[in-house]
Amino acid sequence: MSVLSSPHPDEPNWHSLLGDEGVRTPASGDTVAGQQPHLVLEPAGEIQLAAALREANRAGLAVIPRGGGTKLSWGHPPERADVILSTRRLDKVIEHPWADLTVSVEAGVTIASLQAALAVHNQRLAIDVLWPKSATVGGILSANDSGALRLRFGSLRDLIIGVTIALPDGTLASSGGKVVKNVAGYDLPKLVTGAFGTLGVITRAVFRLHPQPRESRTFTCLAKDPADAQRLLLAIQDAKLAHTALQARFVEGVQPQIDVLFEGTEAGLAAQAAQLKSLIAPAPISGTEPPVWKARQELYAAARRQDAPCAIAKISLLPTSVAQTTGAIAALARALQLRAHTVMQATGLGCTLLEGAPQHIHSALQALRSQLEAASGSLFLADHPADLPPFDPWGTPPGSLSLMRALRQRFDPARTLNPGRFLV
Repeated sequence: MSVLSSPHPDEPNWHSLLGDEGVRTPASGDTVAGQQPHLVLEPAGEIQLAAALREANRAGLAVIPRGGGTKLSWGHPPERADVILSTRRLDKVIEHPWADLTVSVEAGVTIASLQAALAVHNQRLAIDVLWPKSATVGGILSANDSGALRLRFGSLRDLIIGVTIALPDGTLASSGGKVVKNVAGYDLPKLVTGAFGTLGVITRAVFRLHPQPRESRTFTCLAKDPADAQRLLLAIQDAKLAHTALQARFVEGVQPQIDVLFEGTEAGLAAQAAQLKSLIAPAPISGTEPPVWKARQELYAAARRQDAPCAIAKISLLPTSVAQTTGAIAALARALQLRAHTVMQATGLGCTLLEGAPQHIHSALQALRSQLEAASGSLFLADHPADLPPFDPWGTPPGSLSLMRALRQRFDPARTLNPGRFLV
């Protein structure tokens, strides 16, 4: 048994609480934004997790909840990081009543393994998140991660129908249920989605599901410039097309590319393709491969490879502002000698990769955030070079900040969970 040093003399006996397999000394990969915790806890179930959280809260320890660890770099560095509370061993699909198109699943299940289990009954959780082989159910909910399928199926807040969370006092709180039409009680599932683990630690979730498509087909068309790309995006959205996903890719020196995904039967796909070609003519169009829908993840991967100083920002804007915003990004890149790649979804959400000197990246981010916020949009800085000048990842706080702080005070008065990482 390893001996774990602790700055807290009243710290609980973790081995007695979780067993030897539930406690370990941190390794280099457990660092959180430059801070090394002194303990990693890996409870075997939600009851153990709630008990561990209760004892950490009593001992005044700062707790960093962790699933697959794919987004621990997002947000502010934590003020303290005493303990990592991992959901790695909460990895079970609890119940899959496939006839009801719902699933109940523990928070540590990876998205890839969940999709594989659902596929047995030709069903899916209709999301396309970053790093599905590593990202967990609890992690994607906490970060509110979603991709191009959001256009057709909605965000995670639309797909989650029940949740259980462990509160810092050790209480396991549940809300929602196992059926889609459930309206009882406060909407805790939506509340904790996107809360960055500051209200409680998600231990299980219940989702509504969708059938897998019989067939799918992706088409890519070329636009002349950002203005033409926006015209095509809006034309496709306004048409009576049953597309599942729609995105635009902007790369310096290359014509903008519009990707459209159709799902259905072969006959239906052929009809949709014919209508699309007629709609966007004379713009060139071709069938393409599904990997184009990984364009967003490729930008995040490029930022993390650190081949050159890179920053990646998640942006939101009105769909009618795509040309203006992508044009501004291109102009900033030229003026500051940066490389810029942007992927925009038809919903108005997107991500931008900026590569170049850190001080020039900083200037571009400041200018872009000012423009977006002036137009009711936003910019969230996800990953960035270590030597980037100080830049708040979250931007101007929303008008609901006082309400968010009141909720945090109610759920976690001692600020045990993720202190300093989020807005509150």
